[in-house]
Amino acid sequence: MQDILFPFGLIILAGVAFRYIRPAGVEAGVMSTAINAGVLNLFLPALCVKTICQSTIDLDAVLVPATAWITTLVSLLLAAGTYSLLSKKIRLTPKEKGVILLAAAFGNVTYLGLPVLAGLFGGTAAKYALYYDLLATTPLLWLVGANLAARYGGGGKYGLLEALKTIVSLPPVVGIFAGMALNLTGTPLPALVLRTLDMLGGLVVPLMIFSIGLALRVPRVANAYAVIPAVIIKLAVSPCISFLTASALGLSGTPLGAVTLESAMPSMVLTLLVADRYKLDISLGAFIIVVTTILSFFTLPAVLYMTGPR
Repeated sequence: MQDILFPFGLIILAGVAFRYIRPAGVEAGVMSTAINAGVLNLFLPALCVKTICQSTIDLDAVLVPATAWITTLVSLLLAAGTYSLLSKKIRLTPKEKGVILLAAAFGNVTYLGLPVLAGLFGGTAAKYALYYDLLATTPLLWLVGANLAARYGGGGKYGLLEALKTIVSLPPVVGIFAGMALNLTGTPLPALVLRTLDMLGGLVVPLMIFSIGLALRVPRVANAYAVIPAVIIKLAVSPCISFLTASALGLSGTPLGAVTLESAMPSMVLTLLVADRYKLDISLGAFIIVVTTILSFFTLPAVLYMTGPR
């Protein structure tokens, strides 16, 4: 695990350095936006098509997302219950509570999870990250997370129809279903197309890891101690929920290790977009992302040990 995380750490640090050095005067925010746009609209969809069309589609395509749905929802409910019980000791505004709940439940399962799984289990394991994210975490973020953010923040409601439109229009979601269609129909892709998809998809991992570094910053927050329960839930409790759920559903070996590691990923960077849209406390959300990302370099090896395969 350390052989995987150490290079990732160096690439993240390079992204942090670019934030302060600003080569050619390019702001980190501008560079991050461009990278994320490229990954979301081209590189990741290409990886989805190439990975899924060449993978064996079996029951894991149902069990992995099912585990992710259960883990995310239980973590969200657990976080809501925990902060309700602690409301007298931890005074939070609705905007602070909303962003904390999102950070406790939704993980960075693609930007960090996909590279970790591919590095540990090989390129074929990328499909588990794609199943976990695009068939569970991302839909839940827009179906449940956005509505939760609207409740605690502002900016209007986010209806079911709008959420479904957002989900089905995401290029990676289109890519994963296109890959499934090609796979199930037995439609072969020309070698030249596969090579192109492979080259485009190969850029996903380094760009995503570098982008994490560009996005990391430690904001000033007034009540940093308030995030402790959320951090514990995200990095320690969620993988336990995932491990027990996946085992009960019949997953074992690499799929079991993959979903457990995915649930142990640090808080999702994309939650900041939802937080910004609904006027939640972005600084507090960014603080949790930084804390969980740093701590995950120590907790992920422990989770890997718990799952067995190494």
